[in-house]
Amino acid sequence: MPNASPVIRILFVCTGNICRSPTAEGVFRHLVEQEGLTGLFEIHSAGTDSYHAGQTPDRRAVKIAKKHGVDIGHQKARALRSTDYDAYDYIFAMDGGHFHELKERAPGKYRAKVDMFLSAATHLDKQEVPDPWYGNDKDFEDVFTLVFEGSNALLKKIREDHKL
Repeated sequence: MPNASPVIRILFVCTGNICRSPTAEGVFRHLVEQEGLTGLFEIHSAGTDSYHAGQTPDRRAVKIAKKHGVDIGHQKARALRSTDYDAYDYIFAMDGGHFHELKERAPGKYRAKVDMFLSAATHLDKQEVPDPWYGNDKDFEDVFTLVFEGSNALLKKIREDHKL
């Protein structure tokens, strides 16, 4: 029997797809599973660049996520593809640089699919998820917390928009 509700396809994008976007993918998937909505979503992540393609997320991102009960260690980095603009309903940029690049690369009719990841998290005083790559465990912890808050707000908004 086919699913009565359409699948909502979401793509999270950062630079190399080894820190922020895989964390967002994992956290958002975790929240969707907790809400019993797994069959309604397809959730992935990608990077604007391909230099980490095929690699697992940064060990620090994996460690911090695992500490919070989220497994991202199985994910593999991949680069954004031109077909992603058609394949996904929402494409979320982790920072302003990604946002502008995604908008610039998007075919005209798909530009409206691109948004900032934290756009729904109006209670936060941040608009961007900072890159923890050159930082330490605390920077990765801070990113996880921000991604968790942003994912909760995003899921709430999508649930409202789609009446889930």
